[in-house]
Amino acid sequence: MGTRISLSIVHPEAEKLLEKASHLLTDYEARFSANNLKSDLMTVNQQAGVQPVPVDLDLYELIQIGKDYSLSSNLALNITIGPLVKLWKIGFTGARVPEQKEIEERLKLLDPTDIELDVDKKTVYLTKKGMEIDLGALAKGYFADKLKSFFQNEGVQSGLVDLGGNVLTIGENPKYEDGYWRVGIQKPSPVRGDLVGAILVKDKSVVTSGVYERSLKVNGKKYHHIFDSTTGYPVENELASVTIVSDKSIDGELWTTQLFMLSPTEAIHYIDNIPGIEALIITKDHDVKMTHGIAPYVVLF
Repeated sequence: MGTRISLSIVHPEAEKLLEKASHLLTDYEARFSANNLKSDLMTVNQQAGVQPVPVDLDLYELIQIGKDYSLSSNLALNITIGPLVKLWKIGFTGARVPEQKEIEERLKLLDPTDIELDVDKKTVYLTKKGMEIDLGALAKGYFADKLKSFFQNEGVQSGLVDLGGNVLTIGENPKYEDGYWRVGIQKPSPVRGDLVGAILVKDKSVVTSGVYERSLKVNGKKYHHIFDSTTGYPVENELASVTIVSDKSIDGELWTTQLFMLSPTEAIHYIDNIPGIEALIITKDHDVKMTHGIAPYVVLF
């Protein structure tokens, strides 16, 4: 999945369960990847404008979730972003700033209403040739939630799933008397482990997304990998990173992406009014803003 993965659990048969979890992740990546030409998702993309493709229930479910959120968020999150991501290639070999004409051609392919889903046959059909679904904005959260369910069904009461920026805790941390897990918050910097602070959580998800993770610099201007699918360019605002604390990791994925379309003040105000969701935002000026509910559980260094 292009990131460092760490799984830790407390259980008498931990080694066996971790091996099974590793196989689950390998299976998810093989089927859900937008970069593997042999994946089930890429089969859907390759048949765009040709025919519907039957898929497994879990892939169908994630595409359905992605389509619903793409439409309800007014494209702040857009799973049909694939053609634009592959045009810019930010974070990959051959990254460049495309010509305006190229961008405009891709914008015609970014409409989630052009995804046709058949709930009975479990088929996915992209109605325009050249369309591509990219589940990168929510797949890791979905995988993390699936892993947590797997572990809990096996009797795990304490553990941690870390899918590179997506941290999901199970129960309490046995290493601390207070039972809280300390989840580090990365400074807006490409240097991993350079932290601005930590959030104390129990049985929660902590998801962080930032513009510093993958970028391209051309003629002194920096372009990041979080795109506005209405303009075809990376989103431009004062946000450097967004961290969401929630019960489910997929909610964290969805909200980190959606909030990048807002200003820091708008984002915090918005999340303050959503039960069960908390946010911590770092601006490009290194200002830290947070929702009221999370403030008592944040330690800034």
